[in-house]
Amino acid sequence: MSSIVGTRSGLLEELITRYPQVPPEAVLKEDLLRTGIAFDQAALTDNLDGGVKPKSYFIFSFDQKPLAELGAAAVQRPPEELALTGGPWELRRTIVSVRVNPGSPYRVGRVDGELRLSLDGRELSEVTLPPMPEYYRHTLANGKTVMETAPTIEWGYLIYLTVLRLCQYFGAHEECGFCDINHNWRQHKKAGRPYTGVKPVEDVLEALELIDRYDDGATHAYTLTGGSVTSTVDGLAEADFYGRYAQAIEERFPGRWIGKVVAQALPKADAQRFKDYGVSIYHPNYEVWDKRLFSLISPGKQRYVGREEWHRRILDAAEIFGPSHVIPNFVAGVELARPFGFETIDEAIASTVEGLDYFMSYGVTPRFTTWCPEPTTPLGRDNPDGAPLEYHVRLLEAYRDALDRHGLRPPPGYGEPGAGRAVFSVSSFMDVL
Repeated sequence: MSSIVGTRSGLLEELITRYPQVPPEAVLKEDLLRTGIAFDQAALTDNLDGGVKPKSYFIFSFDQKPLAELGAAAVQRPPEELALTGGPWELRRTIVSVRVNPGSPYRVGRVDGELRLSLDGRELSEVTLPPMPEYYRHTLANGKTVMETAPTIEWGYLIYLTVLRLCQYFGAHEECGFCDINHNWRQHKKAGRPYTGVKPVEDVLEALELIDRYDDGATHAYTLTGGSVTSTVDGLAEADFYGRYAQAIEERFPGRWIGKVVAQALPKADAQRFKDYGVSIYHPNYEVWDKRLFSLISPGKQRYVGREEWHRRILDAAEIFGPSHVIPNFVAGVELARPFGFETIDEAIASTVEGLDYFMSYGVTPRFTTWCPEPTTPLGRDNPDGAPLEYHVRLLEAYRDALDRHGLRPPPGYGEPGAGRAVFSVSSFMDVL
């Protein structure tokens, strides 16, 4: 142990020992999500023959360098996710979203022809890559790809339909400080990649027909999402813009998938419209709990809706969908981001738990995404290392304790909970339940 004190390996060992109630799979996964992963060029060779499901950039970049600075990973796309097993902690299968960082201490490389994850030169696990799904091998009649139109994540569980690639919260006075959706659009267009701004309903349905035909029942849910709409898109306000996709999907494929929508916290009548269109689960994401931080980190949401009204609308939606089917997200880690964030982990955890207790007391179960400090965002630029790993580990404990305290079950629409079973790939909250 003494040889790794002060290293990233030492930090990992220390936290796994200090927090035995958090599975080692979750501790490692959180560190990979906050730090990113580097790939040896030899680890990307399988991607060239079409055998591996590539990273689709399904909404944000989730990279810690711009596309132009990713080196080989920009040309030979890295995989969408990794499955980690074995190693010194005998890891159960752990699904991790790939966030590329050429400077990361975590590396995926080949050892005797097999893929391995290493840290500080120490092998941590075996690595399995997601196979290219059959439906990705087919194109739409107009030549567009299924991967760009209706990519799947969470090891195939979820179809991610980013039907609007841009957000109408625009510029420094409106964009959320952690979010690179608008930059991600710009960098893909600059690189000449296909990246449709508003996806036609007909394209989405055609892609879903291919998925339905070829996926053998592996997909279980779809998420409709994109940028916030403060005026209109295609002449439609937000509820009707996103709702038209749900209506078309449910008419064509009644009950085939769990239908989810990520949108602003809309007035009660609009939430009812989502329900009437066929949406089952509503994610009106509140991003951060603290009142001061909400206004600083999500200025557009504060300006157009306001924090108290946002929360009121979440509870209104619970009356329509049922509390368990309203699942707002927060971005775990931005509570500690300079220059606005809390000074200590204790303060950040206490604030977030206050928010969890507030919503859970009404039967609403939030979930979270582990913050990826993307460099083109203000918070990512000023906090390239993100939040401390200890914060993320303690948050997992606090989240599980809050669920127990309020007698709530894991939120629906995410697959099975538990280490070795969870497929939710952008945080470990399902791995610890």
